Amino acid sequence: MKQAEVYILSGFLGSGKTTLLKRLLEEERTNGRKVAVMMNELGNVSIDSGEVGEDVALKELLGGCICCTMSGQVEAQLQGLLMLENPDAIYVETTGAAHPVEVLDALLSPLFADKIQLKGIVSTVDGQRWLDRNLMGPQLQQLLLEQVRHADYLIVNKSSDLTEKEKADIVISLQAMNPKAKCVLTDYSKVPLNELRNLSLSSGKGKSGNVNTKALGLGTYVHTFHTSVSREKFDQFLRNHLPDAIYRIKGYIKFQGTAYPELFQYSYGMPSFLKEEMNIPLNMVFIGENMNWNEIKSELEKLEGD
Repeated sequence: MKQAEVYILSGFLGSGKTTLLKRLLEEERTNGRKVAVMMNELGNVSIDSGEVGEDVALKELLGGCICCTMSGQVEAQLQGLLMLENPDAIYVETTGAAHPVEVLDALLSPLFADKIQLKGIVSTVDGQRWLDRNLMGPQLQQLLLEQVRHADYLIVNKSSDLTEKEKADIVISLQAMNPKAKCVLTDYSKVPLNELRNLSLSSGKGKSGNVNTKALGLGTYVHTFHTSVSREKFDQFLRNHLPDAIYRIKGYIKFQGTAYPELFQYSYGMPSFLKEEMNIPLNMVFIGENMNWNEIKSELEKLEGD
């Protein structure tokens, strides 16, 4: 089954996200691949949509952030792209205020998580802004740090405006915060685009596939249940086998003795269940950091074996 590659473009306003997107789309045209773009703007008027081109399927999310107020729309728009366009790749350009974990949460719906391949989070950084980050307010400074910490690839723009010492200071501080991500100093988001193609978000496949034994950094895992499970055993799994580094869980699970599945969600340590009125594929999406997904997979398989 064909899976659409999904690339998340993260970073503050003015750090080079749209320039990077234009370069990526130009290469995709050259290679003859079918692509789509999801573009998020905080305002009600699109600023950058004209940069995409008429030959690329575009879904715009205006008037809010993809990772909070618009998460429901994201699911509908992404599903529409997958069904109508069947693209080889989807590029998601986030707002400067987007938190990487929340973006992943918005994009990974259990309804179609098995139809996409999350390739990674590419964060663009304004070199001078990074050096002056202590002048920012506490919330913005923390957001900038999170965008760097969860990236799979870091692009530091406007490097020609920096001294050699400033360049060295930036690379040292970024790599100390995120040693797993490659860090490139450049101008106008000029990077070897084949390196982005080779990204692989720390992720696992469903029950029938292999799972990474070591997932450095932010990662995802999609598990598919094939039978109903014991509610009591699932509660025990949540209490005894769920690492603190699991940030989000959402998906459908069917308990023994019930006619239909329930929607399960877990966020900030709080679980919730919502009964459904129809049969839905029993996919469950996990988002966590520095996870050994094989351990999670093994515990979930035990539930179906009981």
